[in-house]
Formats: sequence, C-alpha cells, structure tokens
Amino acid sequence: MTTSDSRPRGHSLTIRKPYFDLIATGAKTTEVRVGYPKIRRITAGDTLTITCAEESVTTRVTAVKEYESFGAMLDTEDLAAIGGPDMTHDQLVAAIRGIYPPDKEALGVFVLRLALVPNRV
Repeated sequence: MTTSDSRPRGHSLTIRKPYFDLIATGAKTTEVRVGYPKIRRITAGDTLTITCAEESVTTRVTAVKEYESFGAMLDTEDLAAIGGPDMTHDQLVAAIRGIYPPDKEALGVFVLRLALVPNRV
C-alpha cells in the first residue's frame, strides 16, 4: 500500500539583493520563477527559505500559479507584489527577461505567493 505524503515541505531559493530586501520587509509577496523541476515541487503550505549572501528569511507559500508566458503573468498579477511599489510594467518585463531568456520562459512561468514566517525568539 502506498500513501501520499501531503505534509508541507521546506525548500530554499537564492535571490538577488534588491528583491531579497523587498521580501524581507513584506513589500514583495510574489516571487516569479520558471518551471525548473525544483520549482515544480513547491506547493501551497510549503516553507521557502530565501537567501542572499549571508542573509535569509523564511516564508510560507500561500499559493502557486502557472502561466504560459511572462506577458500572461504580468497581465494578471499585481505588479507591485512582484517588483515592489516603484517598478513599472516595462521595468518588470526587462528585469524578468534579463534573468530568464526565452528558452527558460518556455519551461512555464510560476508565481509563488509568499507570506513571511515570524522569527521565533
């Protein structure tokens, strides 16, 4: 007999400093990635430790959505939640395409909605 393990899992991602800072302050609540196998394993309820150099922050994934393209994703999602309050649509497109070329976009576009997990003292 096989059983499905549906318990939340922990994952980790490395992120660039400006975006790390936005996530750490709660200003960025949506992370965009392409459909690498590691990303496809993340589900709602999982924890996601986000690191940049020596800093890290733990988040909980509240939702995962998949899109066919960056354009479709940006037409649907809250831009401020992705790039912070100061990035325009065109700036976001340029930033995302600077990270992911078209062959990576073809893997599928994933949106991870995040909520900060409070530090335990």
